[in-house]
Amino acid sequence: MINDQCNFEWILLVGLCVDVCGPNSYKYGLLCRAYLASRQMVATDKPHLGTVESHGIFYSTRTRDFVAKDEMHGHRIHYHTPYKLSKLCAVDPVTSMNRSLNDQRTLKLPATPVYKMAVPLQYSSDSQALESYTLHTAFTSQDYAGALEKSILFFEGQRSGKLPLNQRLTWRGDSGLSDGSAYHVNLVGGYYDAGDNVKFGLPMAFTTTLLAWSVIEFGSSMRNQITNAKEAIRWSTDYLLKAATATPDTLYVQVGDPNMDHRCWERPEDMDTPRNVYKITPQNPGSDVAAETAAALAAASIVFKESDPSYSTELLQTAMKVFDFADRHRGSYSDSLNSVVCPFYCSYSGYQDELLWGASWLHKASLNGSYLAYIQSNGHTMGSDDDDYSFSWDDKRPGTKILLSKEFLEKTTEEFQLYKSHSDNYICSLIPGTSSFQAQYTPGGLFYKATESNLQYVTSTTFLLLTYAKYLGSNGGVAKCGGATVTAESLVAQAKKQVDYILGDNPAKMSYMVGFGNMYPQHVHHRGSSVPSKNAHPNSISCNDGFQYLYSSSPNPNVLVGAIVGGPDNRDHFADDRNNYQQSEPATYINAPFVGALAFFSAEN
Repeated sequence: MINDQCNFEWILLVGLCVDVCGPNSYKYGLLCRAYLASRQMVATDKPHLGTVESHGIFYSTRTRDFVAKDEMHGHRIHYHTPYKLSKLCAVDPVTSMNRSLNDQRTLKLPATPVYKMAVPLQYSSDSQALESYTLHTAFTSQDYAGALEKSILFFEGQRSGKLPLNQRLTWRGDSGLSDGSAYHVNLVGGYYDAGDNVKFGLPMAFTTTLLAWSVIEFGSSMRNQITNAKEAIRWSTDYLLKAATATPDTLYVQVGDPNMDHRCWERPEDMDTPRNVYKITPQNPGSDVAAETAAALAAASIVFKESDPSYSTELLQTAMKVFDFADRHRGSYSDSLNSVVCPFYCSYSGYQDELLWGASWLHKASLNGSYLAYIQSNGHTMGSDDDDYSFSWDDKRPGTKILLSKEFLEKTTEEFQLYKSHSDNYICSLIPGTSSFQAQYTPGGLFYKATESNLQYVTSTTFLLLTYAKYLGSNGGVAKCGGATVTAESLVAQAKKQVDYILGDNPAKMSYMVGFGNMYPQHVHHRGSSVPSKNAHPNSISCNDGFQYLYSSSPNPNVLVGAIVGGPDNRDHFADDRNNYQQSEPATYINAPFVGALAFFSAEN
């Protein structure tokens, strides 16, 4: 049992932290959780004189040496250090401030390749918790690479239209082949948003923007998955191009009546609900969905600029036209389309945030000075002065600020300093221990924003943490949180905790990605996954007959590999219940930003 009388010679070093056990030190309850690549380390209360009983890196107060014990091979590696210190100070990686245990001197750790970054320091007065605390690497780069492949594969399960010969989720079949025909337009293709059979334009466009942004920032880490990632983007952009160009001064924004669709439980291959088509026009505007569509096409044009220049040009030119349409005919699509989009994907934040978001992507994609002028002229009325703490298919303000902050960090463009400052405010709100901290986390450490589909906020927030860390790290910057600073490494550590939680490093030991790990949701709220496939049941299953599968206690017969469900509640509790859509329904916009996050960690050694 750890107590106030312990006086150990060996001090466990992890990443940027020092875990010290000396007289009275444990009453402070200092914990430091580390990530050492492909290592499983267990903290011990008995690292006796001159020996290493737990795996990891230790500092000897007697010899002033750093000692590592390899878990698999059992040998020691000594790192000599010139420091002659008897009193130590832990370095808090969250705020870069020194938190002294004995005095104000700081132990500078040597740069060795075995170190990985640590998550923020946590404090506890529970000595038993301290004694049993485990320091570990939850997943290897190979694990992240496997999860990356699955996260992209999921999109094949959401496809609408004529499926290609290389379709890998073979339990899916063709669907929606006549979409738009009753209105004399071709709207075949695109994605079903979640567990139903409707093609909603706003979340589909946002999904596309985030998939493209994932490739733009982290595509170099995707290795053999880059082709699949681009295919996932193209499946959507092909559809969005049709929706934007079929009729002049019109954008088709939805296929399917959600109210009728939700009265049925049938696989998309059997769909017989009304395939109504909904559009925005100058008389019935929808600046929010149009500007998001422009953002998606512009971001995708960057993705395909080198591999398919002509397609990239088509995407960018269409994006410009759609944005002009959105800006000239201002209004919210929620007002124009009412009950067919609300409450499903109502634009609660309005359309101003999408206009600034769309202009920002066009500025990045086109390098056309008119979009910079637009941002400078309209930013103050479109949210640039606001601090907002939610990034989603509805609210784009935090994402816009992170995106534009790069201009200030790279080029010190004075006009964008405001976006850097507000990006700092957003980031600091997520980091425990800072003066601006206001985010809510579950007892198990999961970022918590909403009771319904909470993981959409976790994956989007995680992506912004990593993207901002990349921008800061590439330019020697830090996030300023009052009088403290937060480093890029700290943001990565915070993001990693969220990624690992989703993949199974959580109190329930449950992976919230279907098909990843030993335990994952079996009763996913998804029509195509829960109803027997055409292969298994060739005859049609009608609207009402399908409900037997919704209420069945049996696992889904078709595994929707890579799907990330809504996730646990604010106490880390998860009901693997198909009828509990708040927790068990997947969605394209949950996966899209997670693709980028997984790519980042798959490249980490």
